[in-house]
Parts: sequence; C-alpha cells; structure tokens
Amino acid sequence: MTPSNRRSRAALATAAGLLAGAALDRVVADPRRGHPVAVFGGAAARLERRMYAPSRARGAAFTLIAAAVPTTAGAAVVRRAGPLARFAVTAAATWAVVGGAMLGREAAAVADALEAGDLAEARRLLPRLCGRDPRHLDEKGVARAVVESVAENTSDAAVGPLVWGAVLGPAGLVGYRAVNTLDAMVGHRSPRYERFGWAAARLDDVANWTPARLTAALACAAAPVVGGRPSAARRVRARDGHRHPSPNSGHCEAAFAGALGVRLGGANRYGERVEHRPELGSGPPPGVADIRRAVRLARTVTAAAAVLAAAAAALPAVPGLRRWPERRGGRPV
Repeated sequence: MTPSNRRSRAALATAAGLLAGAALDRVVADPRRGHPVAVFGGAAARLERRMYAPSRARGAAFTLIAAAVPTTAGAAVVRRAGPLARFAVTAAATWAVVGGAMLGREAAAVADALEAGDLAEARRLLPRLCGRDPRHLDEKGVARAVVESVAENTSDAAVGPLVWGAVLGPAGLVGYRAVNTLDAMVGHRSPRYERFGWAAARLDDVANWTPARLTAALACAAAPVVGGRPSAARRVRARDGHRHPSPNSGHCEAAFAGALGVRLGGANRYGERVEHRPELGSGPPPGVADIRRAVRLARTVTAAAAVLAAAAAALPAVPGLRRWPERRGGRPV
C-alpha cells in the first residue's frame, strides 16, 4: 500500500471515528466514576500540589507537562495503527472528551426543577453547570446562568474537541480536553491562581479561538430551529460579541442571545466577588422555556460541528486534493 493510500484510509477512519464518537455521546451516558477526564483531573491536581508556586514560570511548566503527556500519548496510540484501530480509538476518545449530551442533560434538569416550582433544587443543581454563587439567584437569574453556560460550553464541551480532533485526530481530542480542564482548574482569577494559572488560561484562549467563532456562526445559522432569524443573530453577534471580557465566550453568548431573542449579561456573583458583564442581545431576560430552546440550539450546533469536523478530517482522502502536490510539481504524497 502506498503512503498516499495509507493516509487516505487513516483520514477516513478518523472522520468515521469522530461521527461515531459524537453519536455515542448522545446515547451512552458518562460513567459516574472513573471517567477519563476525571482521572486526568485527579492526576493534574496531584501534579499541581507538587509544582505550585505563585509564579507564571512555574505555572507555565505545569501547564506544559500536564497538557503534553495526554497529547503525546494520543498521538503514540495511533501512530502505527491500522484503519480499524484508528477508528476505534478516535471514536472512544471522541466519546470521552465531547460533553454536549451531558451539558444538555444538566441544563434540562435545572429546567425541570424550575418548572416544578422547586427553586431550591434548581439552585442546588446550578453549580454543575457554572461557577457562580446560586444562593441569591431568583428564577430569572438561574435561567440566565443556565442559558449562558449552555452557550459558552457548547464550544468548550463539544465544538472545541471536534475541531481539534479534525485537525490532529486523537491527539487533538485529548490534548484539547486537557487544556480546557487545566483552565477550569487553575485558569480562573483568584489570589492563588492569578499568576500560576496565567499560562493555562492563555493557552485555553488560543485553543478556543476558532471553535468559539465556529460555534457562533453555527448558532446564527441554526437560529430557525428555535424560532429565530439568522440575520438577527448575526447582527447581535457582530454588535455585542466583542464586549464580553472573554475573547471567545462573548461570541458564543451573543450568537445564542440573538438566535433565542433574549438578553444575556449582568451581575454575576462568585462567592464574595461580583463581576458585571455587559448586556448581550436586545430581548427580555431568558426564562425557563428558553433553557429548553438553548439546549435544542446547542444540540443542533453540536451535530453540525460533528459533520463539519468529519468532512474536514476526510479531506486528505479526496482524490483531487491527494494528487494536488504532484500537479504542482511537488513531491508525491
């Protein structure tokens, strides 16, 4: 078999694995114990305890080591694997790192509690989705927090790993999830992590730049699924997406706000700290029904991202593209 044919079969196996893993995420629930991401988080926490110092250099070294180990392992597993093994590894890795279905289930559970009039239960469930303090939130505040979390995490939990899986296969899948997990662990602003977590936060910003913008574009295109208009969603994203303090989250939240016809943003309480976020969108604050609509929009975006990622991964198998370097006078591939 020629090197060109091997690359083509590997590309098709990766593409099929991405689709299969995304489908598995919808039907196979995450295990309550022993999930690969949780195992990685535990190992990273132990490494942090050994390496911690209030230093950017020490934090950068921690981030490099913690992200490089799973990424290198992901690449090594499929380096000499045949198409069937590559497909199986890619599907398993995609299932392990894509969390779109879990995101939808957690959001739906909060909606169930609010619809039942159980605000206390909704507050109890909210920390599974975001880090803000739920104790003083009313029904509208909980609903806004859920919709914002669904918008942001559609990129972090689903579109991001699919994009990097299309680019780098299993190494991209596990590498992205490692970076995103490290950001969640140490990348937030606090006295302990202001310097140590700087590298993890910046690396996560870089890794999410393209996924966030793809998420926003797909959310705008999918606006009719939730009764919105793509043109209105695009206007809100163009007007408000850059106003968010995050270079990535604002694009996702503004696109969701425009597609849903709601207004996001406002004061967020994190323990004793209060952050005032700019308003995104021009509609009313989201209600319980908008949680369901946001989940429906997120599922549509995730499905579209899976198809696009698989198509991108399969590009090396397209005959015309495979022969392009030869037609240009380059070396055969």
